[in-house]
Amino acid sequence: MRRGLGFLLPVILLGQSAQDPGELRQKLAAIQGRLGQVDQQLAALKKRRKGVLVDLQGISLQRDRAKAQVEGARLRRDQAQSEVQVIGREQARIQGEVLKLQADLRRQVRWMQALGPWGDFGLYATFKDLDAWLERGRVLAWARLQERKRLDQIHRLQGDLATKEKALKEVLARLASEERDAAQLQAALRLQEEKLNGFLDGLQKDESAQKQVQAELAEEAVQLERLLAGLLVQPKGEVFEAAVGFATLHGSLPQPVDGTLAQGFGEHLHPRFHTKTVQSGLLIAAATGAPVAAVADGKVVYADYYQSYGPMVILEHGGGWFTLYTHLLGLQVAKGQVLKAGEAVGAVGDTVDGPRLGFEIRHQAQPQDPQKWLKNRYR
Repeated sequence: MRRGLGFLLPVILLGQSAQDPGELRQKLAAIQGRLGQVDQQLAALKKRRKGVLVDLQGISLQRDRAKAQVEGARLRRDQAQSEVQVIGREQARIQGEVLKLQADLRRQVRWMQALGPWGDFGLYATFKDLDAWLERGRVLAWARLQERKRLDQIHRLQGDLATKEKALKEVLARLASEERDAAQLQAALRLQEEKLNGFLDGLQKDESAQKQVQAELAEEAVQLERLLAGLLVQPKGEVFEAAVGFATLHGSLPQPVDGTLAQGFGEHLHPRFHTKTVQSGLLIAAATGAPVAAVADGKVVYADYYQSYGPMVILEHGGGWFTLYTHLLGLQVAKGQVLKAGEAVGAVGDTVDGPRLGFEIRHQAQPQDPQKWLKNRYR
């Protein structure tokens, strides 16, 4: 039994500090939710038309899924390590009690040996009053009973120790298995990244592919304008009218998400594809999963997956004004839902260039420069 403890306890001492199991469960739930959203996006992507942009988004989503799986494996490993430490502390406590009981028992045995097989019979037999001798005998019998109880308690504790040791070995075995799984996922992630980088490198050198990207972007822009034009001809009863006119909010809108400016409004040369593109809004670099808020009161008139924009939400603010939120991490609102300024629209999702939020302001389908509408501009 002690040999087993000598082997296992150093493993515990070398482990990291224990983490809160509840916090780990919450993180795992978040990772599982993220995996569900990525799977939902991948399923929606399969139904869309084929093209370079769709292929790129598919590779990016696969990479994001592999990352989420690696994070999940790491969190499960942290859970196992936490269990190892809990069991290890319990082992140490039980072993301490066993050692204490053994020491107490040794002292008890030495005391009884000092009394001899007849106790104090030799001394008290010479006295007329045998009450003290009888009392001494009762004490000796009580001591022997306590000895038996302590022996039973030691046996129980040693049994508990063996059970804990077995459980600890099972946890360590599961931990080793999860580490192997995490290593395999990391290898899969590296392959996905190599595939993505190879695809992008080839795209940079392929002039026809670059032209295809440019054509797809132009087609998407036209289709989006048609979509917005269709939203303008809603029945009167469905048109949203805000208490405060959207046009009066010029220069005072809050930022939809905390982040930095990745790409501004207007024409740009894409750093990877070397294609000229017209940015009809802002691309904001932010942390994956960062909350995205409505910049003004509005009604959700579109909440679906849209071409290379990924999950997209369009809010109508009345008077022909719309705000668009693209590249979201899944869909958290539904068409017809009314949001107040500051309420959650969704969360920042991933793109081939990293986590980004696309934010646009449109009037009668015509794009406006969002920077001019914000109280605090992105830098």
